Amino acid sequence: MLDDTLKAQLRAYLERVTLPFEIEASLNDADSSRELLALLQEIASMSDKITLRTDGVDTRTPSFLLRRTGTEQSLRFAAIPLGHEFTSLVLALLWTGGHPPKVEQAQIDAVKALDMDLDFEIYMSLTCHNCPDVVQALSLMSIVNPRIRTTVIDGGLFQSEVEARGIMAVPAVWLNGQPFASGRMSLEEIVAKLDTGAEARDAKKLDAEAPYD
Repeated sequence: MLDDTLKAQLRAYLERVTLPFEIEASLNDADSSRELLALLQEIASMSDKITLRTDGVDTRTPSFLLRRTGTEQSLRFAAIPLGHEFTSLVLALLWTGGHPPKVEQAQIDAVKALDMDLDFEIYMSLTCHNCPDVVQALSLMSIVNPRIRTTVIDGGLFQSEVEARGIMAVPAVWLNGQPFASGRMSLEEIVAKLDTGAEARDAKKLDAEAPYD
């Protein structure tokens, strides 16, 4: 599935995994499922901390769930994340496996502070240049906050969903079954759009500080 160069790179990255996690695949008899299974088998063979299961029953097939052992983490790819999304896949594997993201701690804390159940669906294309930033931001959010679920959906594989929801361009993000955002967004922008009380908290912090002389 992967060429020798990508295999070597991925194997080197997966040496950084420190925590065990599962890949749970939901598959059918389609060629796309066979392609995804081949990719996941290659990934699982590269680390003894990764367990591959093929007994998933998600309604979207093919898809796979990443879940750190002993957690409620829920990050699903309804996609075969190659092309521009290969980096998103690698980062999702590393973060699920305990490798720290290169993100400011304040942003991580802001994600953890989101005290609400959030179910994101992001529609993307493997040829989209703007999609990885959003995919990676939402993936990280679902890994660090158990109340956040993210499903990354390849619009090419699930064309009927794209048509039913009237999606004309990607990335397109839906939240709890409703349109949330479209186009390129950073982690900070997504959190700001969700956390409407952030400005009030910042103002309260400033009020609590001693006057500046």
